[in-house]
Amino acid sequence: MSSTIGASLRCCVFGQSHSEAIGCVIEGFPAGFKPDFDKLRAFMARRAPGHAAWSTPRKEADEFRVLAGLNPDGVTCGAPIACVIENTNTRSQDYDQLRRIPRPGHADFTAQLRYGGHQDVAGGGHFSGRLTAPLCFAGGLCAQLLAARGVTIGAHLAEVASIADKPLPSWDGTRASQERLAEVLASVSRKPFPTIDDEAGRAMQRAIEDARMSLDSVGGIIGCAVTGFEAGVGSPMFDGIENLLARALFGIPAVKGLSFGDGFEAARSRGSLNNDSYGLIDGACTPLSNHAGGILGGISTGAPLTFSVAIKPTASIGREQASVDLEAGCPQSLIIKGRHDPCIAPRAVPVVEAVTALVCLDALITWPPTHL
Repeated sequence: MSSTIGASLRCCVFGQSHSEAIGCVIEGFPAGFKPDFDKLRAFMARRAPGHAAWSTPRKEADEFRVLAGLNPDGVTCGAPIACVIENTNTRSQDYDQLRRIPRPGHADFTAQLRYGGHQDVAGGGHFSGRLTAPLCFAGGLCAQLLAARGVTIGAHLAEVASIADKPLPSWDGTRASQERLAEVLASVSRKPFPTIDDEAGRAMQRAIEDARMSLDSVGGIIGCAVTGFEAGVGSPMFDGIENLLARALFGIPAVKGLSFGDGFEAARSRGSLNNDSYGLIDGACTPLSNHAGGILGGISTGAPLTFSVAIKPTASIGREQASVDLEAGCPQSLIIKGRHDPCIAPRAVPVVEAVTALVCLDALITWPPTHL
């Protein structure tokens, strides 16, 4: 299996859901940067389980320890940064039967095929969303460095259970429109529930609670944007910004779809409407709209990078479901035990931001833009 993403900036994630600890090693992080670990803890708390009604009851502090990569002053020294996060609240007995009776919607069956029964089934093992905690550590560091360079990343719950949030502010090529977008994203990051419209957020939470009470789950759509990202970063063909983001974002468990800019709506449009015209803004050639999502030919245009991520409903639900007893070779009903989110999407918002930060910083290091 591959647990590493990145070219010049590489992040390797290790551990399992119920192993003694999980963590990551980050190679290629620039030297001379002093992380704000209080801000990093606040960022990771947005993902941490057990802190809201719409989250799993499993509580983990997600307190990290940095083992290497910093000098005595707490500044990155150019060596690989190593981080560990202890798992402190596990109930592995809840998963004993899953090697024999796979859960619908989970990777239990495919893991059995791939690893021949040697996989760690507790909590989903290395297929678990628990491994997004070290991703948030790594991506949170990258987001801080990007912010120091004028690049901001933010996301919101665009939709849950067919309830839509307000759309992100549109782009018209001006600095004012970029600042409006950055301000909205920053305000969402400070909220306990990540929507622009608080009333929409309350309606989403009611729908999540309804799903939980009926022993079911719901999915959602996350909208993400990157502002201040320079034009000219990326590469055509297989190393484009879209390609790199897609590969990394699909590493987040439960991601089932991804679209950039107008996405599938572009297929229903016309070229005269979908093309982003150019104009001169502060003397620079700039797209005056952003149907393309800030990327053309795999290379950034200077407009915000915008994309949407589809998150499937939580596979672990309390209803009886049909499965198969792999040992006996007969049909077997299954009721899933354990502690699970009735909706994964709210906690996935900072994970999408973190993965995006990893990809963006790696791209800026790998392909520094050459200005005309």
